[in-house]
Amino acid sequence: MLKGKKIVLGITGSIAAYKSCLIIRGLIKRGAEVQVVITPAGKEFITPITLSALTHKPVISEFFSQRDGTWHSHVDMGLWADAMLIAPCTASTLGKMANGVADNMLVTTYLSMKAPVFIAPAMDLDMYRHPSTQHNLETLKGYGNHIIEPESGFLASGLEGKGRLEEPDVIVDTLDKFFDAESAEADKTSEETGMSLAGKKILITAGPTYEKIDPVRFIGNYSSGKMGFALAEECRKRGASVTLISGPVALDTPDGVNRINVDSCAEMYDEASRLFPEYDVAILSAAVADFQPETVSETKIKRGKDGLTLKLKPTHDIAGALGKMKTSKQRIIAFALETNNEEQNAKAKLEKKNADFIVLNSTQIPGTTFRSDDNQVAIISRTAKHVYPKKPKSEVAVDIINELEDIL
Repeated sequence: MLKGKKIVLGITGSIAAYKSCLIIRGLIKRGAEVQVVITPAGKEFITPITLSALTHKPVISEFFSQRDGTWHSHVDMGLWADAMLIAPCTASTLGKMANGVADNMLVTTYLSMKAPVFIAPAMDLDMYRHPSTQHNLETLKGYGNHIIEPESGFLASGLEGKGRLEEPDVIVDTLDKFFDAESAEADKTSEETGMSLAGKKILITAGPTYEKIDPVRFIGNYSSGKMGFALAEECRKRGASVTLISGPVALDTPDGVNRINVDSCAEMYDEASRLFPEYDVAILSAAVADFQPETVSETKIKRGKDGLTLKLKPTHDIAGALGKMKTSKQRIIAFALETNNEEQNAKAKLEKKNADFIVLNSTQIPGTTFRSDDNQVAIISRTAKHVYPKKPKSEVAVDIINELEDIL
């Protein structure tokens, strides 16, 4: 189950650093993508050129690239990875990780990591036995990290194992078995409950946004929010944990759905950006205003003899922002409402927003989209297009979530 998994491999200043080459080979052979982060001390034992040749990726060591000053974002790596493996991990790095001493790129990446972390210690027996090292190991276990060390006290080679780096093939097997168990548990939960989305967390945006002109007027649209609320109800029926970020609409919250009310695009953007890293799926069905007034009057603007000119500026691109944050484990469904060149515009949005598929609506079909109980959509992915007939939005929601389940 390592196929398609993104692994950050941390390498520290241990004589066992040469074994990281075997670990990389094992991970890549099973289909994983590997990004190496190495400490300055680690480079004394193995060269970045060797590691880069194996991973086909530049090795990261410093906060800034020495070549062009590019900043290496530990936060982005923490979001990108499906797992972080630190092998070999020295006593020094164990201590820094346990106590939050973020003085190198490896430790800052560890502190930003959203995915599971696996640690394979490597040091001499006396250092390993020292109470401070044991304390740090217990602390890291308490933080939910997985410690990989020889259980029997002996390596496969017959040498005394405690403190030594576990064999590379055993380390790779440990990660493989972890993802196998994770997948099996998800399948078991769905089977036992009879709910296909049990255990999944889904974030949905719905309704319009209102961008204020003055205390009593706004720029908005005709969205009723019915499509987003139908999607929230369908996901909840299938066992998902659902949070609905809703613009100003007059709809009741579906049973079991957590609702967050917002008015403006800025408020919706803040909530969606804050929550998305903790969710498996984002369904972006809200009709978000593309522009907002540059200035908002504190008092009601009075009618005058002359016309009124409003200067507008773009609002936040919520789908674009979430698309940049998305990890390999997450899915994004975006919506496109078009008046012309529908399919061409939808395909462009699919790429630009880093979505998994686009739900295309058209204003050219009478009795659908805004203010209607019905809709007619086409679902467009990078490899397929499925066109559905006109039907109630509750049934459209079933079609959309069926498509989602196919890519989860």
